[in-house]
Amino acid sequence: MMARQGDQMVVHSAVIGHPDRKGEILEVRGEHGGPPYIVRWDDSGHTTLFYPGTDCSIEHPTTLTPA
Repeated sequence: MMARQGDQMVVHSAVIGHPDRKGEILEVRGEHGGPPYIVRWDDSGHTTLFYPGTDCSIEHPTTLTPA
């Protein structure tokens, strides 16, 4: 798993009907974009050191260009 500061960490829910947990990656502490990451979670506002598991994915922000 590779991430950059500003990417979105998504922890996918294992329970049907429960939302995924999302947070912003504030800092990458591993080499070459690898874990661990400092993540600020959207649902609580807490900041944690996070090692993602197999239920996680990274969303990279898209850059919009003016038309």
